[in-house]
Amino acid sequence: MKMKMYSVKEPEKFLDIVSQCKGSVELVSEKGDRLNLKSELTKYIALSKLFTDNTLINDMELIASEPEDVRFLLQYMIEGK
Repeated sequence: MKMKMYSVKEPEKFLDIVSQCKGSVELVSEKGDRLNLKSELTKYIALSKLFTDNTLINDMELIASEPEDVRFLLQYMIEGK
């Protein structure tokens, strides 16, 4: 299931939430590539880019394979927990 997330201010916390998901969670790049956010290598690359560019994640498209993970991610987005 596709979803959009906006204004991720704490990337490390967001990736911690993703790691708690049961199924796969993929980030869809601007070119349409899918990056597995549960992969340690992808996390490392994403965090290093964020810290070097000093950017806030304004919006991103995600694909979650499990409906319960979608609810979990939405809860994080709404409550910030």
